[in-house]
Amino acid sequence: MQLVATCMFGLERFLGDEIDALGCKRIETIDGRVVFEATEKDIAKTNINLRCAERILISVGSFEARTFTELFDGVKSLPWENYIGKNDAFPVKGHSIKSTLFSVPDCQSIIKKAVVERLSSKYGIKWFEETGILYQIEFFILKDKVTVMIDTSGVGLHKRGYRPAAGAAPLRETLAAAMVLTSRPRENVLLWDPFCGSGTIPIEAAMIMTNRAPGLNREFSAEKFDFLNKIIWKEAREEARALIDDSNAFEAFGSDIDKNVLEFAKENAKRAGVSDRIKFFEADARKIKKPEDRRGTIVCNPPYGERLLTPKEIEVLYREVGKNFASLAPWQVYILSSCFDFEGLYGKRADKVRKLYNGMIPCNLYQYFKNNKI
Repeated sequence: MQLVATCMFGLERFLGDEIDALGCKRIETIDGRVVFEATEKDIAKTNINLRCAERILISVGSFEARTFTELFDGVKSLPWENYIGKNDAFPVKGHSIKSTLFSVPDCQSIIKKAVVERLSSKYGIKWFEETGILYQIEFFILKDKVTVMIDTSGVGLHKRGYRPAAGAAPLRETLAAAMVLTSRPRENVLLWDPFCGSGTIPIEAAMIMTNRAPGLNREFSAEKFDFLNKIIWKEAREEARALIDDSNAFEAFGSDIDKNVLEFAKENAKRAGVSDRIKFFEADARKIKKPEDRRGTIVCNPPYGERLLTPKEIEVLYREVGKNFASLAPWQVYILSSCFDFEGLYGKRADKVRKLYNGMIPCNLYQYFKNNKI
C-alpha cells in the first residue's frame, strides 16, 4: 500500500530521512508531504515513531480530474468497501491547489456522494447512519491530480500527549524536533533553550537523545479500524520501548524569565519520561552565562511580537540577546524567528538560514555554527 505522511512546510527533508530510517521506500516528496510504499505494520510504526510528521494517511487512490464528473467517477471506482463498513462514519475534508476544481465545499460534496454510491452498491443499502468507527476521508488536489486518503492518526502527531498545558505562544512539537535535529545534538554537548516556555525544545531533545518514540504514549484513530490487525500496534509499541536508550549522559537546560511557565515545563518533562535529563530554572536570556568548562548549543524560539511583547520590545530584546549570546562563543546558536530584520537586530549574519513555518507563521531558523565550532 501507499502511505502519505504530511508535515509542516520546510520539514520534508527531516521527514524523508525518518521514513528512510524506518525501512520504507519513498515514492514522491512535495511541499508538506511525503508519499512512500509501506505495509500494514508500517501504519503503526510510522504513527508511533515519526517525529516530524503531522499525519499518516492511507492513499486509497489517485487520478486526474478537471470536471466534477471525472472527480465523481474517479472516487466511485475506488475500493472503499475494503476500508469502510456499512455502519461506519466517513466525513470528507481536503484541499485544492492550482487546480481546475478549486471549490473545496463542492469537491467535498461530490466525493461524499461518490463514496456513498460505491458503498451503497456493495452493501445494498441507500442510507448510512454513520454511527460506527470514524474513517476521516481526506482529498488533496494538486494541478488537477486528485489523491483521496483515509487518516490513520486522528489527533495530529505533533500532540505527543506530554503537553496538555502550554504557554501563551507554544511551539509545535514537530517543529521543535526539527530544530533540535538541525543542531546535531550530542551526548557530551549541553543543549540550552533560554526561552523554554513549556519546555518543548529541551523535551524533544531529550526524547531524541534517549530514542524515545514520540507517539509511544498516545492513541491513534486507526487502532479502531476493523481492516487492520490489532497486533500491529502492540508489536510496534513493544519494539519502540525496547529501543529506548538511557545509557548516555546527555543533559539539557530549559530556562525562562517566567517562573510560572516553568512549572508547566517540569510537569511536561515528567509526562514525557525525560525529567531526569533536563534542568529547568528561572533566568533572563539577556544575562545568561555559560557554565565553565562545558561545551554547549543554544536552540531557542524567542518571542516574535505576534502574541508576546510589542514589535518595539522585540527589537530591544533581539539586540540585547545578540550582545549576550556573543559571550557564549564558541557555542553554536540556533534561533527561530519571524522577524524580517532579525540578523540586523541580532548583530550578526547567520551562517545558514532555513525557511520554516511555526503553524501559519512564516519563520527562519538562523544558524550560527562557523567560528562557533564546539
